Amino acid sequence: MESLATAVDWLNGLVWGPYMLVLLVGTGLLLTIMLRGLQFTKLGHALYLALVKRKDKDAGEGDISNFAALMTALSATVGTGNIAGVATAIALGGPGALFWMWVTGLVGMATKYGEAVLAVKYRVTDENGEMAGGPMYYISRGLGWKRMGSLFAVLAAVAAFGIGNMVQSHSVADAMHSTFGADKLVVGIVLSALTAMVVLGGIKSIGKVTSVLIPVMILFYMSGALFILVMNAGKVPAALALVFEYAFSPAAASGGFAGATIMMAIRFGVARGVFSNESGLGSAPIAAAAAKTKHPVDQALVSMTQTFIDTLVVCTMTGLVIIMFNWDSGLNGAPLTTGAFEMGFAGGKYVVTIGIMLFAYSTILGWCYYGERSVEYLAGVKAVKPYRLLFVCAVLVGTQVKLDFVWALADTFNGMMAIPNLIGLICLSPVIVRETKDYFTRQNGRGE
Repeated sequence: MESLATAVDWLNGLVWGPYMLVLLVGTGLLLTIMLRGLQFTKLGHALYLALVKRKDKDAGEGDISNFAALMTALSATVGTGNIAGVATAIALGGPGALFWMWVTGLVGMATKYGEAVLAVKYRVTDENGEMAGGPMYYISRGLGWKRMGSLFAVLAAVAAFGIGNMVQSHSVADAMHSTFGADKLVVGIVLSALTAMVVLGGIKSIGKVTSVLIPVMILFYMSGALFILVMNAGKVPAALALVFEYAFSPAAASGGFAGATIMMAIRFGVARGVFSNESGLGSAPIAAAAAKTKHPVDQALVSMTQTFIDTLVVCTMTGLVIIMFNWDSGLNGAPLTTGAFEMGFAGGKYVVTIGIMLFAYSTILGWCYYGERSVEYLAGVKAVKPYRLLFVCAVLVGTQVKLDFVWALADTFNGMMAIPNLIGLICLSPVIVRETKDYFTRQNGRGE
């Protein structure tokens, strides 16, 4: 096991090296330029579509509403990455890592937008009459690169067991054990059963649950974090100063913190930022493809808000609370966030623990759908049910493995599945621009 962990760490360092960071951020910057900063100029309209308008009686073809598609995608992204992932980034890269998470989020909004445009444009109707789409489809149908489309599907189906399964169940078991003394095996069994109750019903079942669960869990967690920030408003400016200071200069050893270089801040900030908002990974467009929409851009604007909510709002709140209290304590992962919230107010640890439970559970639901759609692309609908059952079993396994190994494995597969997706986005960027121009030309023609 030790040799396997060493091999994964080596591969992880290779995958998340300078070239991957340049590819991820560079793709977002390219799309930002080509779309003329659409994620900034159209953010208000996008939030209106996502949170106010929500439903359209004549929404077009699809399986679920665009709001349900957004909630399904958010269910997969607003997970332990917002709690344990942010903490890990700061523990290993220093406060400056939060700045690079912001950068990843801002350019990632353009990436997420582009992914959704292509997902809807190149989606197909499967033999069950449901919409199927995502990078494997727009790579194979848009570029004609069937082997690369299959490569993405294989990586996504496997990655789902890491980022969307074992990482999540491990964090739940760890938090429940440390806070309530719960047996990790029992936690795993219960979590597996709850997962099976929803995912065996497919996307419509997942969409119904997440449409209710996601708004409640985000508001619950944000309320706790916001309370701490308001009650300790005087510490916020100093925390922000540390973020900007250590984003561009090394963070010296302090307390239990071992110190970090600028490259460490960038690497862990970008890696954990992508882990949290998944922009560029190609996972979220799989959910976007199921949305009822008349034009690809309608859903793309809604999908874009996912990264904004996840990174620029939820991750920022978590990061500031940690930096204000105990970022240099030597703790890592969920215990670091839990300790910071407990220092913020008595009972804060329960907010984190409950937040982890809800976030992780929702992430497992969303990623099961991503994985099964990838398997369906490779082997047809007959492979979906066996995949769901295997996925449910892996939830239990995740509660029994070590955190460092799981994080490294998840990071590795995240990076590997991002490569074919980012290549596809770059090559199909003219299509994204063309669809965007078409949409806003129609909007202006109708005076909207």
